[in-house]
Amino acid sequence: MTPRMNYYTQAPKLMQAMMGLERAVNQSGLEHGLIELVKTRASQINGCAFCIAMHTHDALKAGEDPARLFLLDAWREAPHYIPRERAALAWTEALTLVAQTHAPEADYEGLHPHFTEPEIVSLSVLIGTINAWNRLAIGFRSIPGQAPAEAAA
Repeated sequence: MTPRMNYYTQAPKLMQAMMGLERAVNQSGLEHGLIELVKTRASQINGCAFCIAMHTHDALKAGEDPARLFLLDAWREAPHYIPRERAALAWTEALTLVAQTHAPEADYEGLHPHFTEPEIVSLSVLIGTINAWNRLAIGFRSIPGQAPAEAAA
């Protein structure tokens, strides 16, 4: 697979805006581990090899248990996740697959015992942001382990 273009250099103002949104999500107060689980799960659903590689690497570097990453696509059956993470993963799947799920009321209501309303907004923006990154990485054929800026240079 050959990268199609270096989208960072072709639209630097848009990429700066995306990076600003990324920073805002990372500073939202959501736990780093939760953020990486959500990013990885959405990337698995979307089939984004670049983002799966990046976020599993980041999670492992931050001390995440490898078993939790290995089992992430079967999180409903695995006992490795706390209720807050389960609620976030259900919401991740609901919003990532929104055309099929239409964001079920049960998944939304499942957030309330574990997240404040501002956290629900932060989580939803996180999910929207990683879905946007997935579409850029897939659409422009980003290569796992290689920065997009390097890939098409």
